[in-house]
Parts: sequence; C-alpha cells; structure tokens
Amino acid sequence: MRAGQLRDHLRESRLFGSRLVVVAAVVVLLFGVLLVRLAYLQIINYRHYATLSQDNRIRPVPISPVRGFILDRNDVVLAQNFPVLTLEIVPDQVEDMGTLLSEIGKIITLNERDLKLFAKQLRERPRFESLTLRTHLTDEEAARFAVVRYRWNGAELRARLERHYPQGSLAVHAIGYVGRISEDDLETIDRNAYRGTQYIGKLGVEQNYEEALLGQVGFEKVETDAHGRAIRVLERIAPIAGQHLHLSLDARLQAVAEQALGKFKGSVAAIDPKTGNILAFASTPTYDPNPFVNGIDPASYAALRDSPDKPLLNRLINGQYAPGSTIKSFLGLAALDAGESPTKQVTCPGWYSLPGSAHRFRCWKREGHGVVNLHDAVVQSCDVYFYRLAVTLGIERLNGYLAGHGFGAPTGVDLKGESRGLLPNPELRRKRNQEWMPGETVISGIGQGATLVTPLQLATAMAGIANRGQHPQPHLGMTLENPETHVRTPVAEPIMASSGPYTPEQYEMMVHNLTDVVHGQGGTARGIGWNAPYKIAGKTGTAQVKGVKQGERYVESRVAEEHRDHALFVAFAPVDDPKIAIAVIVENGGHGGSTAAPIARKVMDQLLLGTTASSAGIPVKVQEDGSAD
Repeated sequence: MRAGQLRDHLRESRLFGSRLVVVAAVVVLLFGVLLVRLAYLQIINYRHYATLSQDNRIRPVPISPVRGFILDRNDVVLAQNFPVLTLEIVPDQVEDMGTLLSEIGKIITLNERDLKLFAKQLRERPRFESLTLRTHLTDEEAARFAVVRYRWNGAELRARLERHYPQGSLAVHAIGYVGRISEDDLETIDRNAYRGTQYIGKLGVEQNYEEALLGQVGFEKVETDAHGRAIRVLERIAPIAGQHLHLSLDARLQAVAEQALGKFKGSVAAIDPKTGNILAFASTPTYDPNPFVNGIDPASYAALRDSPDKPLLNRLINGQYAPGSTIKSFLGLAALDAGESPTKQVTCPGWYSLPGSAHRFRCWKREGHGVVNLHDAVVQSCDVYFYRLAVTLGIERLNGYLAGHGFGAPTGVDLKGESRGLLPNPELRRKRNQEWMPGETVISGIGQGATLVTPLQLATAMAGIANRGQHPQPHLGMTLENPETHVRTPVAEPIMASSGPYTPEQYEMMVHNLTDVVHGQGGTARGIGWNAPYKIAGKTGTAQVKGVKQGERYVESRVAEEHRDHALFVAFAPVDDPKIAIAVIVENGGHGGSTAAPIARKVMDQLLLGTTASSAGIPVKVQEDGSAD
C-alpha cells in the first residue's frame, strides 16, 4: 500500500466534530428563534390572536328591529308588518354560488326576477351578511328545503317581518312605501344602522320619518362549527323597535275624498285651520304600494310610469296648476288693503281692454255682469273687476300680496320634494332679455298666466282666511308612540304665519263675501249651499288648459277631454268656528261650481256630520246655469 493512500483518522474526526458543532449550533439557534416566536405569539400577542381565533368560530349576526306602525288619528292601521318565510344566503359561506343556486332551484321555484334581485344584492351588500334569495315561501316549499338543508353551507330558512299596507292604495301619496335599499341609498345612509335589514322608506311619511320608524339594530354572537353552521348563541343584544307614527289623517274621511273624486284625475287637500293637521290628502288616480316592497316587476312599473293619468304623481305637493278664480279670495283682501272702497262700482260689459288696445280680455259671462262692487265681483266671480284690479295694483304689488298667503314657496309639509309653485317674476324675465307684457298682468288678476299653485298651498292659504289672518304650516305626522310604554309625544307644535297686513274688519268682510258665494243669491257655488246644516265660505275657480282665440267661443262638448278646463273649489266651514279648510282640483273637470264644489261638500259633511250628504238624505244640488265658476 502506498503512503498517499493512508487515511488520517484524527483529522477526519476533528473535521466531523467541528461540523457537528456547527450543525448543533444552527439547530439550537433555530429552536431559539422558534421559542422566541412562540413566546411572542403566546405571551406578548396572546390577546390579539385569541380574539382572531374566537372570530373564526364566533360571528356577530345582526337582528333587524321591528319597524314602527303607521296609523291614522283614530288608530286605523295604515302600515304594519307581517311574518313571511324567506330563503337567505350568506355568500361568505358558499364555495360555489352557481352550483348552490342550481341545486336550490330544483326544489324551490326561483324565477328570473328573484335571481336578478339576488345578484343586485351581491353587488351592493357585504358578503358576510345574509341576503334574501326568495320571499313568501309556502309551507310546502319550506318543508322541502328543510329536509335537504344539511347539504349546503350558507343557506338558511328564516322568518322575517315584511312591510304591508292593509288599506291598499288608500292615502298612498301621503304614506308612501318602503323598498329595498339601493346603491344610491347606500351612499347616504349609515350602513351600521341598516345591518340586518334590506328596506328603507322611499316616499311619503315612510321616508320622512325613517329614523323614528326604523328603530335600532340588535346583534347575536353565534358560535359556529367548521362548516359555518350555528351551534349556540353566546350573547344577545336586543334590537329596539321603531316608534309608531300616528298621522293626522282620518282614514274614513280619506276614503270619502278618494271616492268622491271617482275616476277624475285630481286632488283633495283638507286641513284643520287651527293646527295645520292634514285631515285628508287625496290624489287620484292612486296605486297599490305593496308590490314596491320587494321590488315591483318592470312591466308593472312601466305601466304606472307611462300612464297618461300619472298615478305616481303626488298632485297635492307636486301638481302645479293655474289657480283660476280661486285667487279672487285673496285679491279681494288685497283690494281692501290697497284702498279700494268695497262699494265702488265697476261696469262689466263682458270684456276688458287695456288703454289704447283693441284686444279684449273676456269675462266668463259673455254678456257681462253689469255694474258690480267687490261683494258682487267675488260672489259672481266677475273677471272684469279683477282684471282692472290687477292693472291698478301692478304685478309686483300683486305678487307681494299673494306671497303673504304662502304662494310661491313650499308650505313646509313633512314630505320631501314639495314644489314651490310659481309667482310671475318680471325682473327675472328682463334679466333673460324677455319682455313682460301688460296683458300678462291683466290675466294674473284671475289666476291665469304665469301663476302656479299646488292644491296644498291653496288649502293652507284658505285656512289663513278661516283664521282671520294666520295660516298654519300643514303636517301629516301628529304623534310618535313608544311601542313598549305606549307613551305618545307630539311630532311638532303648530306653526302659524301671518297672511298679510289686513285688519279684522277686512277679513270679516271677505268672509261674508265668500259665504255668499255658497249661500247667497247668484253665488257660483250656491248649489252645494242649498239646505246645508252649516255655513260654508268658499270660492269656485275654472282654469283654462288651452287658450281660446279672440272671437271664438269655448264650447266644452267640442273640446278634447285633455284640453278641458280644470275645475277648482276652495272653502272652509263652519264659518263661525272653522274646523276644515279644503281645496279641490279636478283636472279637465269643467266648472268649479258643478264639479269640484260637490266633492268638497261630501268631504265636509263626513267630517262635520259624520256622514256624506247622500247617505244623510241631504241632496247635493249642483249648478245648472252653465256658469264658468
């Protein structure tokens, strides 16, 4: 054996020993790092990771509060909740949503609309929340699902409370409805307040009193297994139910108002002059709010939206109309304040012309009223008297008087989106390089032209005359009731505003004139005053929808229905102790005295006598002399 091939066992032993020391040191170092990490996790950060561990098996489940009821002044339920069975999905617990929906669809009917609404929720709502797939499951469907429930994670059968309107379409424009929370809603609401619920007030008092009706959400801490199934409830924070809202509406009076309007398109606004409480808030045609709760189908909504009768329009606060001769109730006061003698006589030949002009502004009575004073002009609704008055006052001064009664500004009713109406604005016209014509001032005296009012503004202004100088802020909400203690608190105190610079004597004079409109000889509303057991002060009006050329004569039977005049009537009663102020507008209804006034009489009879004129055996006689007002 050669010497170079001899092994140095001592050297190899030393080399192995040194390597073993290095490996041992590395192992010790790694174990040291592991021990330090374990100490960090188990000692220093124990609470943090213990909480995360708990969160893996304990999840908060929101409990939606019971939404408050809506009732009328006599506790008739207008909006309530009733239990329904719903099929709900928690997306975070579902591995394959498509497969789950396909499997569920084999045992429970899922139509295209259900799937679209569910997909919309998936986009808008957090994935850890329970989302509704189907509502109103039948007992048979619920039983079929319960049998195979164990197959799927994230699918649950729940009993929920759903909004329901037991009176159907009654007072829908006042009550409104709730609907599913939309993407736009999510941008404005506090999302934590709506955990566990998918509904929010969309219109009417449902929207305006949303915060009070909603209540406060509660929570349950639920322990779950590895599959996300609930094992037990560890802690429960109970929700706080929403408050019940009592409205000033009288459901029976509301029904009478809507029935009196019948198939007409129109509105009835009735308020208590002393408090501003709205007693009836009728806008026709109406619609059923119940389909809107879970999302009305597109075809049904399109039919409502595109209907020429505009059932979705809240005519009380968004319908803007020329007031016609009803404006004479307020311009009569303006005449007295402006120094016009109530005995001053004006000749009405059936027309009026501006100085130096051959154009004739016609009176509704073609042959004229002859010689009239203020009383005669109001009672017989002489246009010529008020043409002349408008020119004497001038448009700016005329507007000032009307603004004092609340025209041209929102009434402040507790509903969102109220229209302002419109008063003529010559200054704005001039800024737009448009000329204000003298003839526009003339027709403003009879409520035509640029003047527009809402029915609620008319009723509120009439309440100001009923109160002899103070018009109230109208409101629907009356009290909020705690559902546990049943203690009721007023929504707001009555708010009154001055109607203008008139004296008590001037008010009494105008009230006398308006009373003779209904009860006097030659009054344009004397038909409803016949045999009335109480005194009514009122004013008729007819507003042109389509102009009539010079020399032509308006013949109603020859005019298309959509171009017929609007019929108006404003009133309050009883005269000496007013309990109701009312405004009625019937679109394309013709004459105020023959169409709108009888509707008002039925509503007033119901409130003051407890029955309508027809059911009490009191005949309601309508005018048949062809008068325009």
